[in-house]
Amino acid sequence: MIRILIADDHVLFREGLRQVLARHHDLSVVAEAGDGQEALDLIRSTPLDVVLLDISMPGLSGLDILTDILSEKRHPAVLVLSMYPEDQYAVRVLKAGAAGYLTKEAAAEELISAIRKVASGGTFVSPLLAERLARALRSSWDMLPHQLLSDREFQVMRMLALGKKVKEIAEALCLSEKTITTYRARVLEKMKLRGNTEITRYALRHKLIT
Repeated sequence: MIRILIADDHVLFREGLRQVLARHHDLSVVAEAGDGQEALDLIRSTPLDVVLLDISMPGLSGLDILTDILSEKRHPAVLVLSMYPEDQYAVRVLKAGAAGYLTKEAAAEELISAIRKVASGGTFVSPLLAERLARALRSSWDMLPHQLLSDREFQVMRMLALGKKVKEIAEALCLSEKTITTYRARVLEKMKLRGNTEITRYALRHKLIT
């Protein structure tokens, strides 16, 4: 039996996933979480094989949770489920240690296959993403500006693009305002942008926020 935690802040989405997974006798949803900290607490206290993790939840971000999960001695496989396109987030979360990445638009059959694969120790990527990765390895792929950012810089960039103030970001990430200001400066320099308005425009154009 594959023991699963669903970590997503949308109740209806969690309920839909539970119904899909209930059709398969080898899959069991043993816990649900609506925010990052709740997910992390459950991961530390509940025997699990797979975590279905939304990359964007209240509290701890998906990337932060992923880092914390992988720091545990015996951690479950993490399959990231996201509304964002694969070409924007998949490589980043796979590099961070996720066992797979799937968009929420994926068919139920693909989700079941992905869960079984990561539960058995494999890595899941869709055929389309696999093709993109192979193409990137074969060519001198020019990275987009946001792909040059570190995970923390990328996180701060998205929060700035969503209109959050430096103080709000500092509180959310448990960092000082000075540190966030430094990250903001690095983001602007690496992406060659001139302010928060341009960050927002860039993020919308590349579908990094909705």
